[in-house]
Amino acid sequence: MITEPHIPDPDGFYAAWVSAHEGLTEAQSADFDARLVLLLANQCGDQAVLLACIEAARDSGVAPEAPPDAA
Repeated sequence: MITEPHIPDPDGFYAAWVSAHEGLTEAQSADFDARLVLLLANQCGDQAVLLACIEAARDSGVAPEAPPDAA
């Protein structure tokens, strides 16, 4: 899994992605993102890489659980 910047123009990509959401409802935006993820996953085509990306995205977006109170 590549974790270093790998897109020649990341700011341009981000701007295009944000722009594609303009005028969409929250549900339409979620559907758009799901379709985009599936299209990009198909372009990658490597199951092991895709599973590693799922795990990395999940781990980076979930706050660690607080330890139980000892009191």
